[in-house]
Amino acid sequence: MALRYVLDPPVDRRLTEDVCALWADVVNAGGAVGFVPPVTAGDVRPEAVRHLVAMAEGRARLLAALDEDGRLAGTAFLTLNSHRLMRHWVWLYTVMLHPDRQGRGEGRALMAAAADAAAGLEGVRGIRLTCRGGLGLERFYESCGYKEVGRVPGAIRVADDDFRDDITMWLQLR
Repeated sequence: MALRYVLDPPVDRRLTEDVCALWADVVNAGGAVGFVPPVTAGDVRPEAVRHLVAMAEGRARLLAALDEDGRLAGTAFLTLNSHRLMRHWVWLYTVMLHPDRQGRGEGRALMAAAADAAAGLEGVRGIRLTCRGGLGLERFYESCGYKEVGRVPGAIRVADDDFRDDITMWLQLR
């Protein structure tokens, strides 16, 4: 069954716990969302809370992907720009889909829903995201319409001798 997308779901204890659990599951399955495995929900909690506080303060929006039982299966955080010259685009952060749901086109659907959500924001004309090199993520984002617009070699350190490129991608909305 297809996921249902909700922009700005109510932030409560359940959502916070679900975001933390999803984040840990994604990282531990090899997902590149700010951590390296192994992690627990408690390890990612401070970063998840920062994301949710940004929502409460009106600096970010959460697109939640809910499964048929209403459980959190994916996320995409749209972070608004406060700089007056950059309010026409948003950052896309912490795009996650539960590992059990990957490989069925639901990641692509989540990206399309995130683009639709961004396009619905007043004055927003583009989306910018970054991804970790070495995993082929840029190919996935390209298949969703994004273009690589920058790369910083070795900017992400995932282990003592493992440095990855920080890749910037752009999606023009209109």
